[in-house]
Amino acid sequence: MKFHLLLTAACLALFLQACNHPPSKKQVLAPAPKPKPDTATTATAAVQRDSSISIAAVGDMMLGTSYPNNYTLPPDSAKNSFNVIAGELRNADVTFGNLEGSLLDGGSPAHYKLHQRSKAYLFRMPTAYAGVFKDAGFNVLSLANNHIGDFGDTGRMSTTRVLDSIGINYGGLLSHPSTVFERNGIKYGFCAFAPNANTLPILDLKNATRIISELKQRCDIVIVSFHGGGEGVDYEHVPFAMESFISEKRGDVHAFAHNAIDAGADIILGNGPHVNRAMEVYKNRLIAYSLGNFCTYKSVSVAGVCGLAPLLKVKLNKKGEFLNGRIISLRQAHDKGLELDSLNRAAIRIRELTEADFPGAGLLISDAGEISLNPVIQSESL
Repeated sequence: MKFHLLLTAACLALFLQACNHPPSKKQVLAPAPKPKPDTATTATAAVQRDSSISIAAVGDMMLGTSYPNNYTLPPDSAKNSFNVIAGELRNADVTFGNLEGSLLDGGSPAHYKLHQRSKAYLFRMPTAYAGVFKDAGFNVLSLANNHIGDFGDTGRMSTTRVLDSIGINYGGLLSHPSTVFERNGIKYGFCAFAPNANTLPILDLKNATRIISELKQRCDIVIVSFHGGGEGVDYEHVPFAMESFISEKRGDVHAFAHNAIDAGADIILGNGPHVNRAMEVYKNRLIAYSLGNFCTYKSVSVAGVCGLAPLLKVKLNKKGEFLNGRIISLRQAHDKGLELDSLNRAAIRIRELTEADFPGAGLLISDAGEISLNPVIQSESL
């Protein structure tokens, strides 16, 4: 009995001691530590962000002409030409367009051009307009077209000098066929072709192969542009044959594009017809057969389908393979310039042309302009 009383007293003493002396700070349970981020998931997300490159591309650009007078120049000196879409143009690693005409202050038309064309179709933009392209985000331009020679060697030399002075890359002239530049650690090669004098010839596939393959040996990504095919509403479809317009051979653009990819090109950006054409994936590389007109003040028709002005935004992996893309639809009118098109008519028209001309193109284009690979066709091609 005495033992049990002693045990009870000892237990009571321990209990009172615990009540009078709370545990030390070391004994207090710390809050549960926050879970560490999944480093594998974080690394994967970083790789996904860094594993693709972005290209923005448009078709023909001509911000008015000072010939024969300033009536066909925009009243704001072209400063607001791209305002409605400048954010999207700037948000890309590479932003491309076709410069349809020369950057030149004054000067006379090339003699043969003056006799071949009416004065309304001789394009000469003031050299100050180069800054408009720069501010809008363009960092590479094609000079391979039928208007870069409207003012002869004087116009070509002035254009290249001005572009050099503001750091815009370019290619497509016999005197400057290609360019190599670096963006965000990726080395790009660019070249452009056309059926016109003093430009890289679109008709010479062997020479095109040589130029493109040499660029591929030096660069991570090779971008190729061409100015080819007939012009106007009768030339929306790719004919899979040599095209002629006003007795001039304008190239077999399908054969040219496939040859270019076989030689090492990673993306093909077509222009020239002044209307949109279909798109295709060949060897996992995207071909846009024509991006139509984009910003062509006054002297180029923008009636009907000629006024559909797409901005193509593309994601490629670092091998140059097409991942996905988007067509942002705009329209242009001579009195309003570029406007976003809520009806997405450019994207829908390109989809219609793609389905008609390349039913096995391997692409899906949504009403909103989202471009993705068709998994059914891709699996069949494996």
